[in-house]
Amino acid sequence: MSRTYRYLALAVTLGLSSACSILPQAEPADVYRLPAAHASQVTSASTVASWSLRLNKPLASDALNSPKIAVVPQGNLISNYKGARWSDPVPLLLRNRMLDAFQRDGRVPRLSADDSNLQADYELAGELQAFQSEYSADGLAVVIRYDARLVQGRSQRILASRRFEVRQPLRDTQVPAVVNGFGSASDQLMAQLVAWTLAQANQAQVQAKNQ
Repeated sequence: MSRTYRYLALAVTLGLSSACSILPQAEPADVYRLPAAHASQVTSASTVASWSLRLNKPLASDALNSPKIAVVPQGNLISNYKGARWSDPVPLLLRNRMLDAFQRDGRVPRLSADDSNLQADYELAGELQAFQSEYSADGLAVVIRYDARLVQGRSQRILASRRFEVRQPLRDTQVPAVVNGFGSASDQLMAQLVAWTLAQANQAQVQAKNQ
């Protein structure tokens, strides 16, 4: 190997080392799952629905359509907890929680998710307006706000809509306690959402038979 070639190779190596050293280092993050549903949320099935239901991932803004754990420290400022994130993007996290809630309830056995692209009698869709912790004069609270729509599968006609909002106050501001707060708030939301969906879909079935 010539002296010129050795100098050239050394220069390239040093250049690559310098370039690597100035690249931003990825911030290590603790990855959190949404806590499993509390045992009290599990119900025994009574009347089993004859219709099928497809659960769609909710639409969300860029601030919520990510694995970041969002926090509103004041006013309209939205930020996220450093060094922590969810195991999945928030819309997927919530869709999976819905699927689990309906499966645990047991009254709608014919379930599917939008990933499978299967046709169903009804679809549950909507927009996620808030999935964050918020500081206010009353302290810290987890806030989940979801605008739900029950849609007829074939016609895509909206049969019913409702805004759900849950606030879970927190005493501890540490991230693990905040994550547990999201779990409790999700339990409340799922109980309301399952009951509402069943009532609206059953009502739609009755109306269809009477037509």
